[in-house]
Amino acid sequence: MKSLMQQALGADWEKLPPALQAHYRFGATVDTGSMDIEYPRFMQPVWSILSLFGALVDRQGKNVTTVVEKSVVGERQIWHRTITYADGQVARFNSFWVAAGNGEVVEFVNPVLGLQMAPYVVGDKLHYRGVKFVAKLGPVTIPIPEWLTLGHATIVEEALDDTHFAMDFRLTHPLFGQLFRYSGTFEAATR
Repeated sequence: MKSLMQQALGADWEKLPPALQAHYRFGATVDTGSMDIEYPRFMQPVWSILSLFGALVDRQGKNVTTVVEKSVVGERQIWHRTITYADGQVARFNSFWVAAGNGEVVEFVNPVLGLQMAPYVVGDKLHYRGVKFVAKLGPVTIPIPEWLTLGHATIVEEALDDTHFAMDFRLTHPLFGQLFRYSGTFEAATR
């Protein structure tokens, strides 16, 4: 069976290096590594509130141990992220991904709020372009323009070797600049 990313990319799936294909393969997988999490200090109250609703994390850190466990339930790819800081504090950031049609995916951080993204391949790197934020109210999905939210989302992932990859996620607002970034390196494996 094809993974959600394989379906979204179509023929471009074959352009991905083995590490990125392993990261997005169908079934149960686990990525282990570390991340740097950064945002401007003035955004702390915003992230603290949003983390209560499952949106990202509200603590910065360098080289933070991170485990991402993925599984498939029906049409959803479930992501469970466990982020363990040097002092032992653990943060969890969970989401689920679904197909949005037209080669796009939506990552929901809770049953209502999601980010619709368009993945595409350039060279041997996987890029995501944020399309819009969405609110799902029952069967209705309401688009929320990026300029009304925290800005434009971008992700770039690249293979480092056959099993390791680097990723960089950013939220950039047209007026306030970069409001959130997490980046790191991981090893992709099956469970």
